[in-house]
Amino acid sequence: MRVIGLISGTSVDGIDAALVEITGCQRDLKVQFLAGATYPYSEALRSQILQVCGGMALSMAEWSDLDDAIAQAFAQAAITLQQSSEPAELIGSQGQTVFHRPPQKEQLGYSVQLGRGELIAHLTGITTVSNFRVADIAAGGHGAPLVPILDVYLLRHPEYHRCVQNIGGISNVTYLPQTNLNDTPLPPPILGWDTGPGNILLDLAVQYFSQGTQTYDQDGVWAATGTPCIPLVEEWLQQDFFQQPPPKSTGRELFGKNYLQFCLAEAEPYNLSPADVLATLTELTALSIYRSYCQFLPSLPDQILLCGGGSHNRYLKHRLETLFAPIPVFSTSEIGLNADFKEAITFAVLAYWRQLGIPGNLPTVTGANSEVLLGQIHTAWTTT
Repeated sequence: MRVIGLISGTSVDGIDAALVEITGCQRDLKVQFLAGATYPYSEALRSQILQVCGGMALSMAEWSDLDDAIAQAFAQAAITLQQSSEPAELIGSQGQTVFHRPPQKEQLGYSVQLGRGELIAHLTGITTVSNFRVADIAAGGHGAPLVPILDVYLLRHPEYHRCVQNIGGISNVTYLPQTNLNDTPLPPPILGWDTGPGNILLDLAVQYFSQGTQTYDQDGVWAATGTPCIPLVEEWLQQDFFQQPPPKSTGRELFGKNYLQFCLAEAEPYNLSPADVLATLTELTALSIYRSYCQFLPSLPDQILLCGGGSHNRYLKHRLETLFAPIPVFSTSEIGLNADFKEAITFAVLAYWRQLGIPGNLPTVTGANSEVLLGQIHTAWTTT
């Protein structure tokens, strides 16, 4: 089946769209990557999304208009991606997360992804699955991260313990114990959680220091010219989130503009240059990943596989290689799974599984009390 996966992440950089051919179910799952592209939001739409993520109030009419505008952008991404290929039969859309509240004690979590699936289905003429998080949240889970289940069936190895480290706006890890997928039952439970900030604080800092002329530090070149302030990093790592055991998830609600302003205020007594601040924020991302592994994994992995936009940040990758040495750190692209579109591919697979009636969550990762079907199906009705 040809399926399109759509997602816009915490960084709100644009819509990642991946077209894949999927066969099999789980143990025999095969995914062929056919095409992928990132479609930027218009500047006006991106600005409004970021304002809403930052807490800007909207009337219900404005909220519905924003929901529709995002859905239209997602639908256009799917339509454009198919222009040079055979049409897709299904779309899986994660949408745009604008709010995420992890579960607390007896209170269920809450997560909002805009870009309603029924409008995407209507505009594209393709059945669309969306709202992937809500069923896991209703079962007591975080609704995130959802990508680890793809890692289970495509990236496990019979000889190596692997960690798959996604670095988007937020960073998350999947721990894959060595196993053969033909083993019955599958060995020890898969672990996964959000490790903390990925690119989000770096991107916000670059926009701040460049007065909006740059949106990110390409290859980490700017940060590489600075010197990290380790005392600051150690102080920031005392934040409650980093001490909290998995399952756990986070987002802009914690690591957003207010957190950057807190970091900048904390840095003032050290008289750091912009490059030093960027190097320090990079160290926060790298060291939070390393410490998270040391705290919460049964043992360090044999290999670390990077994916997401942060996998292109050479300075960040160098810091991870240094911290984890001699453990090799490389990209999922190097073993056949596109590092830039892995999350979009995941939602294509989750939509495919939803059609087949296969649960898509990992309770050991999200904290849900059971496996559940993920996503709501919106059928594309055609008239003759």
